[in-house]
Amino acid sequence: MSDLVRDYRLLIADVYELAGLSRRISEREAAGLGTTVARWHVLSTVSEAPLAVPAISRRLGQVRQAVQRVVDDLAEAGHLSVEPNPSHRRSSLYAITSEGTRLLQRLWDASESRCDVLEDSGVTHEELRQARDTLRRLSAALGS
Repeated sequence: MSDLVRDYRLLIADVYELAGLSRRISEREAAGLGTTVARWHVLSTVSEAPLAVPAISRRLGQVRQAVQRVVDDLAEAGHLSVEPNPSHRRSSLYAITSEGTRLLQRLWDASESRCDVLEDSGVTHEELRQARDTLRRLSAALGS
């Protein structure tokens, strides 16, 4: 096994560990606001641009059916709107509403307590940007 493959595998193990820890913290924060981390993740995913369920599920690494249930709940609650998809008639786009944006902001505000921990970690903005760039390049390479 090459050093590159070994280091990649160790990175992925660290990513899973960090994702699990972050999810447990987020679950507590979301529950405190009467919602779920699944709803939080979907709202965050569509906060930049409307997306179809298949795109949301790919981004979150979740099965389509599970994402569809969350999207339906969010739309029923008025947090998402359903828009026609010019690229695919049967796969609607879901956009965050002003009510959904308010909920997402409350969720982000609830997670602000993590800022002190992040600042105390010694990790810089540049290191986070580099890490994100590395992860995105790996995702693109593996996804092709």
